[in-house]
Amino acid sequence: MKIGFIGCGNMAQAIIGGIINSKLTSPENIIASDAYKPTREDAEKKFEIKTSADNLEVAKASDVIVLALKPQFYGDVIEEIKDSIREDALIITIAPGQTLEQVEELFGKEVKIVRTMPNTPALVGEGMTAMCPNKHTTDEDKKTAKSILESFGKCEEVPEYMMDTVTAISGSAPAYVFMMIEAMADGAVAKRMTRPLAYKMAAQAVLGSAKMVLESGKHPGELKDMVTSPGGTTAAAIRELEKQGFRSALIEALCVCQEKSEEL
Repeated sequence: MKIGFIGCGNMAQAIIGGIINSKLTSPENIIASDAYKPTREDAEKKFEIKTSADNLEVAKASDVIVLALKPQFYGDVIEEIKDSIREDALIITIAPGQTLEQVEELFGKEVKIVRTMPNTPALVGEGMTAMCPNKHTTDEDKKTAKSILESFGKCEEVPEYMMDTVTAISGSAPAYVFMMIEAMADGAVAKRMTRPLAYKMAAQAVLGSAKMVLESGKHPGELKDMVTSPGGTTAAAIRELEKQGFRSALIEALCVCQEKSEEL
């Protein structure tokens, strides 16, 4: 299986790294194009893959084509490659706001497409990706796409109407978590902890808590209650968080994030 990337920036490189590390395919079966020479050179040096400035070279050579582009470039790039892709090529998109119908219209013909929404933890092999295949994909195509997407984290298939919600709960969520870690560290620094130690302790607390949710099967509220002793320090902290609107702020943030995604 030949896998091609049009665009080889950070997200593409996260996927390429996952594919190679998981031994899904070897570097010689991967090719990537990018208009920016330093980006191509970086990917070539890091992964020992073939790179090119020519999108058509990638399109002609690949069984699977990952469009790792910003949404505004989709029209021009698809116009360039649409007559050169293989008849049974599988197209994987990772741009927000680009629906299956819109992408198929850009190709102007029946094409097998899997729309995806990864997130930046893919860069450390802990991504969360939602995928949505179009009606032309086979079960084997879905299996291929999922194996690629699971090489750098976890993947779930969802109906397309959920993709804007995915943006809010997963795609943009790392920013919320980074802000929370930063704020937790600021509080610790205010109480005389060094900043590097504060970041480390806050980040590890978040990592461990997330792992407990994923692995224990328990409701987050139940896990919260396990930490919260009657009249204790955690109870006092949670009371203040509720008073300051912590829960409501997160709910509203996700809602406005989804609404913004729907506008794109």
